[in-house]
Amino acid sequence: MKKSIQKFTLTAATLVSISTYADPVILKIAHFLPPTSGVQVKVIQPWCDTIQKESAGQLKCQIYPAMQLGGTPAQLVDQVKNGVADIVWTAPGYSAGRFPTIEAMELPFVVTDAVSGSKAAWAFYQKNAQKEFDAYKVLALHVDGGMVAHTARKPISNMASLAGLKLRASTRMVSKLLQTMGATPVNMPPAQVTEAISKGVVDGAMASWEVVMPTKLAEVAEFHTEPAAGKPIFSTTVLSLLMNKQKYNSLPANLKAIIDKNSGAPLVANFGKAFGDTITDTKKQVAASKGKIIVLAPTDYDAMRKTAQTFENEWIKDVTAKGMNGKQLAADAHAFALKP
Repeated sequence: MKKSIQKFTLTAATLVSISTYADPVILKIAHFLPPTSGVQVKVIQPWCDTIQKESAGQLKCQIYPAMQLGGTPAQLVDQVKNGVADIVWTAPGYSAGRFPTIEAMELPFVVTDAVSGSKAAWAFYQKNAQKEFDAYKVLALHVDGGMVAHTARKPISNMASLAGLKLRASTRMVSKLLQTMGATPVNMPPAQVTEAISKGVVDGAMASWEVVMPTKLAEVAEFHTEPAAGKPIFSTTVLSLLMNKQKYNSLPANLKAIIDKNSGAPLVANFGKAFGDTITDTKKQVAASKGKIIVLAPTDYDAMRKTAQTFENEWIKDVTAKGMNGKQLAADAHAFALKP
């Protein structure tokens, strides 16, 4: 009788284990852009499709775009840390002061394009910034390819034309850069920019090409100013795909392996390519809709870059005072960004 009870108990436990394992793991993924954005359509959704296929349906995603889980973009890092979401795509720089090391990749005139810049951001993270992301399972770190100055009525052709303009800034680094060059930064999330420009609250925005179509920025901004192709751009936003560490650790080894296989350098490369393609496509659409893309003349570009160097020097001084090797971090950012 005792043997029968033990056998029944073992069988029941096995069935429970199999049943639990058979239930798919639903990963809640949150981000701040619309569902039609390139980041969801070209990267996040394909990533979800891949891990679902490779796990035979054991891993599935529920995507919550446009802050559907509530809160603000700056709160996404806490939402994933606290388990409100399992994975988030967001900019660490939206949470000012919390990720100071990775800020080096957002220094002015470092990143040239989305592909090489994303590769550089990942290399920089691996060398210098893993400790400040220790609370997360980092799936990818990449860049948006760089900030462009989008303005409604006044074209920006040199530093003098920035004087007195109110421009949306995405991060602390962009805010500091605008102040250094004579403009007034106004911090706000991408979703508010178009309305703010249409109402005259701001004159324009420093924003990546990625957000132009999803947020309908091109409908209110006629002028779009950037450096010549191949030149480091004003600034960039480092972006991240972060997973709740406890959620990741709770997965069986085979599902962890699938997440790992499709994360890191391969996923960073996917983000870089997607953003690079989006930049090309968006510029074509803007030109076709009679938007004016202004390429800075070499002398005006050099003047802006020289002025921005004073900000980099200040940043180095500030982070060094906090116990970080600011000079080395800045040097690493430039060095990694120069690699193809």
